[in-house]
Amino acid sequence: YKAGLDLETMLRSVSSGAAACWTLDNMAPRILQRNFDPGFFVEHFIKDMTIALEESRRLCVALPGLALVNQLYLALKAQGHGRLGTQALMLALEQLSNTEVKA
Repeated sequence: YKAGLDLETMLRSVSSGAAACWTLDNMAPRILQRNFDPGFFVEHFIKDMTIALEESRRLCVALPGLALVNQLYLALKAQGHGRLGTQALMLALEQLSNTEVKA
């Protein structure tokens, strides 16, 4: 968004290639519309990630990507967004980048 790209055009382009996936097709339009209604709550996702991280620790399996995402979702919950949908992660990323993403 800061680069001046038309987000809807960029989304169509990215989703028509190798990056095509359910999340991009279903959640990205909701993010652009600022629709953070839950399909799956942030706070429940944090619970699930915590279980996975605890198990990975027990097995001595490194999951640095999951650990990072967990921290971002914890920040989102700390901002008062625990009852929003997981696509609300954009709110935490926007705050970190001092921008707002919308159509």
